[in-house]
Amino acid sequence: MARQRGKFITFEGLDGVGKSTQIENLAAHLRDRGRDVITTPEPGGTAIGQRLRSVLLSSRTEGLSPLAELALMFADRAQHIDELILPALERGTWVLCDRFTDSSEAYQGGGRELGSALVLQLHKILCGDLRPDLTILMVSNVEASVARARRRNVQQLAQSQADENRFEQESRAFYRRAHQAYLGIAAREPERVVTVDAKEPAAKVHKKIVEIVEERLGATNQLSRI
Repeated sequence: MARQRGKFITFEGLDGVGKSTQIENLAAHLRDRGRDVITTPEPGGTAIGQRLRSVLLSSRTEGLSPLAELALMFADRAQHIDELILPALERGTWVLCDRFTDSSEAYQGGGRELGSALVLQLHKILCGDLRPDLTILMVSNVEASVARARRRNVQQLAQSQADENRFEQESRAFYRRAHQAYLGIAAREPERVVTVDAKEPAAKVHKKIVEIVEERLGATNQLSRI
């Protein structure tokens, strides 16, 4: 019997909305029910991606041009897909990814004002037009999300961890454009993208995400047949 392909679930939203927590919570939920699951971030999901991440997120590369930034994001993504995401899906593993091409459409297409068309064209060419089975878009207050992300990165820097403050130094207008781009994606692709109110308590958000996954991907029914 042929191995069933794994599911590809991406989490999107502005920095500071709690994506990392919810990804790990969902991974634990699925593992408890017998699923083989991996979690992975963008940028930086591979060894090569970690080197690209240090360029993309460090405040020391603040002079990086928008087009160069977009190109590096897709270099990371193409490597991520070939090295980790596709092999995992093909062996039946569920992949939970913290950001994917929607982030490029929001941050570079919206925030940097490069537009969606260029981002989607690059995705088709460089990523084989790979589409997530489901995208969870976590939505919160723009100012509150950015403030939380800035506090987190300051704490990381104080603990001698990587400097990843470059995006957090952007203006509120930048983040409002990115936020609107995300909402546009959700309106354009409701069959794939489901919005979740990230302002709710973490436990309530987790419960909602589990309900969405089970409804959209039939997780409970599939797990019962393993």
